[in-house]
Amino acid sequence: MSSMNGLIIQLAYVASAALFIMGLKLLGSAATARKGNTLSAVGMLVAIVAALIDQGIVSYQWIIIGIVVGGLIGAAAARLVQMTSMPEMVALFNGFGGLASLLVGWAALSGDASTFTVITIVLSVLIGGVTFTGSLIAYGKLSETLGSGAIMFRGQQVVNSLIVLGIIGAAVMLSMDPTNTTWLYAVIGLSLLFGIMAVIPIGGADMPVVISLLNSYSGLAACAAGFAINNNILIVAGSLVGASGIILTQIMCKSMNRSLGNVLFSGFGSGVTEATVVEGEIKPISVEDAYYVLEAATNVAIIPGYGMAVAQAQHVVKELCELLEQNGAEVNFGIHPVAGRMPGHMNVLLAEADVPYDQLLEMDEINPRMETVDVAIVIGANDVVNPAAREVESSPIYGMPVINVDTAKTVFVLKRSMASGFAGIENPLFYKENTRMLFGDAKESIGGLIREFS
Repeated sequence: MSSMNGLIIQLAYVASAALFIMGLKLLGSAATARKGNTLSAVGMLVAIVAALIDQGIVSYQWIIIGIVVGGLIGAAAARLVQMTSMPEMVALFNGFGGLASLLVGWAALSGDASTFTVITIVLSVLIGGVTFTGSLIAYGKLSETLGSGAIMFRGQQVVNSLIVLGIIGAAVMLSMDPTNTTWLYAVIGLSLLFGIMAVIPIGGADMPVVISLLNSYSGLAACAAGFAINNNILIVAGSLVGASGIILTQIMCKSMNRSLGNVLFSGFGSGVTEATVVEGEIKPISVEDAYYVLEAATNVAIIPGYGMAVAQAQHVVKELCELLEQNGAEVNFGIHPVAGRMPGHMNVLLAEADVPYDQLLEMDEINPRMETVDVAIVIGANDVVNPAAREVESSPIYGMPVINVDTAKTVFVLKRSMASGFAGIENPLFYKENTRMLFGDAKESIGGLIREFS
């Protein structure tokens, strides 16, 4: 390859890295997220083309087949996968990213590989394998094909420790003798097993943290694969994904009152709960009576949760929002960082319904306003609005930042039943004097309110 071609390729890598960084910056805001995603996609396309030219691919026919098949699968997923299933799809994407890094590391191993290269290969295989199977388990929990509860058994920590020791031993042996692929297969197998064992003790309530953490793992695996094959853009892209994933994980941990160490080394969200004694009585309300209260309200806050996603009620929520505004009310949405099944889940759903971005207020923005809110409408949220996090020191979620809807003048809680949330604990909010329970499917209940306004 001529020096000119080499320079062009390196410039293409620099351009790709710049696009990644700009795209990541734009993803920090809901208003610019689509543009950021597009820029990042263009950057990845430039990087792929440059890498193919740089590596001198023997035959492009398989590359073209892969692009076509992958493009068709991606297009089908974009069109067919419902927004309510986005967490599961993100989990799968994380997993396939990890699998790709595992395969790259596997392919990079050769008998004359240096110790450094072998170490990067082991890291690529290890992190990629853990990410792949861990993401599959996360997918199963999110889709509830495996059940959302934690899976724990006696001696689990001992088994995990033995797996880690086995990985370390196999990695050391592989470094000493790269020609013996048996040790590579051992690292692959144990990594895949460890991914399963690491995620099964985690309950569904903690899946937002798990998804962001696995996303970080997929980036770190790609970074290690980049070192293994000496590809700078893969190192840069992997580092960006890994770093941003870790930052997001820390944000999620803070929002759930957990430490990163607890996430990494403990079976958090294991379903260990403690009963919360709640005094008071449930006060149901009909759609008609709820309408009369809303009709007189001048300030309304809507707090969405996973129940809104399950009911696919985001579009009727937007319609109700417009009717309230036409009636003279100010309407805002309070978005808890871990509401739903993945980071930003509620933002994605409401964006699909074309809810204005300036109406989506984060927890720290909505809480100071909550005392002035006439009606707070909680749609399918539970743990993220539970006042026990502030009031009950014995509660498992004590200290967890929540949206203080109980301080609003009136609270409407839309739920199918009195079933507890993912944390498995009672919510004192439901029994407070200013709370009214509107039972039923959220979409149907809001549809009833819309008909009353109409």
